[in-house]
Amino acid sequence: VQLVESGGGLVQPGGSLRLSCAASGFNIDDYAMGWFRQTPGKDYEGVAAIDNDGHYKYADFVKGRFTVSKDSAKNMVYLQMDSLKPDVTAIYSCAAGARPSLPLLHIEYNFWGQGTQVTVS
Repeated sequence: VQLVESGGGLVQPGGSLRLSCAASGFNIDDYAMGWFRQTPGKDYEGVAAIDNDGHYKYADFVKGRFTVSKDSAKNMVYLQMDSLKPDVTAIYSCAAGARPSLPLLHIEYNFWGQGTQVTVS
């Protein structure tokens, strides 16, 4: 099982980024897929997720600005990030969970990628 994120970088406030997560070794349709962020000294924080039933979940601080999606044929998950603000600067990781009862809670996820840095400045 492997998750590999890409697409992070440095962007100016108001800009956009699209993060990608390439999954291998399992079928993303059999798992909930989530995006989480982490800043120094803090624990993972849920950003967006697609649960096992295909429902989309978003943290309040990204609603209307971020969009999570997936391409089952490519086994890929994406996070479109628009209207970026400096306070979203963090390392963003994708994760797969067998059946999390709370899709934005990191402790319920089994497999993790290494993360990609997003800096808004």
